[in-house]
Amino acid sequence: MEASFLTQIMLPAVLGLIMFGMGLSLTKEDFLRLWRIPKPVFVGLFGQLLLLPFIAYAIAVAFDLSAPLAIGLIILAACPGGTMSNVISHLGKANLALSVTLTAITTVVCVFSTPFIIRLAIAEFAEASDQSFSLWSTTIGLVFVTLVPVLVGITVRHQYAEFAIRSEVFFRRFSGMFMLFMIAAILIQKRGTLMDSFTQMFGATLALNLVAIAVGVLLARLFRLSVRDSVTLGIEVGIQNASMAMLIAITFLQTPAYATSAGVYGLTMYIGAGLLVYVAKLVAKKS
Repeated sequence: MEASFLTQIMLPAVLGLIMFGMGLSLTKEDFLRLWRIPKPVFVGLFGQLLLLPFIAYAIAVAFDLSAPLAIGLIILAACPGGTMSNVISHLGKANLALSVTLTAITTVVCVFSTPFIIRLAIAEFAEASDQSFSLWSTTIGLVFVTLVPVLVGITVRHQYAEFAIRSEVFFRRFSGMFMLFMIAAILIQKRGTLMDSFTQMFGATLALNLVAIAVGVLLARLFRLSVRDSVTLGIEVGIQNASMAMLIAITFLQTPAYATSAGVYGLTMYIGAGLLVYVAKLVAKKS
């Protein structure tokens, strides 16, 4: 999977716009909710930031993935779902406020945690000759693509609330549709490279998706959270930002082979999410 105009220019620009749209939807309340309902937020963060990379590592070892595919899978695990998880939470009638709060917090935290996870993955799986990695440049890249647009969006929301509220619907629809378009376009453009690893990565990425969703739900039940919060944590822990993982692999790390895992995951993640939403709606009808 080589760099191209689509992956070097379009993908960062689209992600920046999506992050700006996310900022438009965020308010002070979304961050304060951490202190008002700390238990579900901390349980979600524990699953997303700590357990998920270990799950990805275990799956990479279990499926005996090559170094680029294993590193790519862990990069994917280090990229929480962003606006896509919010959209799925909305469709699944989950706790959208909790979903948005987790998205807001992980967007900030992952700017700093993701590069460290990537460095550990490269040190573990890559050969000595392939271990060049700049923690600083990756962090700076994430700051400009994610954190800066979100902060600009939050500022616009604070200064021009009416405009932000009107625009939020457009950006929410834009996020889901354009993410799908970008992933599809990259998959079509790089289909030759992807097909070589598709069979192996389909199983590994589907396992990551299903296991992560199950872990999110089980964590919530273990801590005696509501069914609605359990569904939310299943979505938040289980859904990863494939486009962000592609951006990191191709643009920041300049190693397109790492993007294969995210490319295949862009297809498989909807299987687990769809099953969870379906089950959640069945449970909601019975209750």
